[in-house]
Amino acid sequence: MKLMLLPPSHLAFGLLIFISSVVSAQQYPTSTIHQRDNDKATLYTRYYDAKKVSTPEQQRVAYELAQQYLKEFGSDNDKYAEAVKKFVVAYERALREFELNRLFVAKNYAKVFEDGTAMLAKDPEHYFAMGQIAQAGYELARAGDVSRNKQTIEHARHALKLLDSGTVTKADPFKDLNAAKGFLHFVVGWMLRTEAPAEAAAELRKSVEQESPFKADPGVYTLLGALIIKGDYEPKAAAYNDKYGNKPASPEQQAALNELDQVGARAVDAYARAVALTKPEQTEMKNKLLTQLTALYKSFHNESEAGLSELVASVLSKPLP
Repeated sequence: MKLMLLPPSHLAFGLLIFISSVVSAQQYPTSTIHQRDNDKATLYTRYYDAKKVSTPEQQRVAYELAQQYLKEFGSDNDKYAEAVKKFVVAYERALREFELNRLFVAKNYAKVFEDGTAMLAKDPEHYFAMGQIAQAGYELARAGDVSRNKQTIEHARHALKLLDSGTVTKADPFKDLNAAKGFLHFVVGWMLRTEAPAEAAAELRKSVEQESPFKADPGVYTLLGALIIKGDYEPKAAAYNDKYGNKPASPEQQAALNELDQVGARAVDAYARAVALTKPEQTEMKNKLLTQLTALYKSFHNESEAGLSELVASVLSKPLP
């Protein structure tokens, strides 16, 4: 078989066409890349400009642009795509928190619990969801539904761990971080008040130690005093009577009695704070609390009221015993 050789002129012409086609193939993608880069930069700038404006409308626009950006350029996996992804995650998180708060304001506490639990399944460290669940669980329990108390306590304690670790910087859904700690300790104590009064008293003490509304709530101190008696004083008094009842005095017995008196003094202090914190218009409440305080005070002071008025007048200027 003979090979067909092109004349030199034809060969040159064919080579020219081949070279031209290669050059064209190289130029076309370069042009496309430039256009893509321009489109990418333009879209990112639009997103960024909208994101800088903190109004809800502009944030929504930024979110829509961010979604478009990720759809078109998210596969680049560069610093810009990473920043846009973080914004989308944060925005969607904020939307879920907004909806959860809306449900709480609407008093749909069961739905708050349901949706908040779903949020925690995806993000176990979601502090906002824990806080809303704790509030919703408390409201449900106050209304008589205690079926979620165990979960409420667990979420409240988890939220407290996050607060104590310093990882939480935004207090929402509470007014501030102290208010958050005050409520979370309170709700744990309130829910444990029947089954574990000593532990409940410890939680309530932590609640009133915070610079929060609970620090000035007479009802919390009344409950604290009652729980100190029930959870700490009564078991210690029973143990004291079993061990030292009708027996001669001894240094060991005196030490146990002193410890018992100190527990009683803590209960008296809590009731005294409750009385001192009642407002002038709360006459009925104050009289009731004062009656309880007087009976308790006299039981630790040989049935005498001497010094009681001075205690009530000065108790708020002293630290908790």
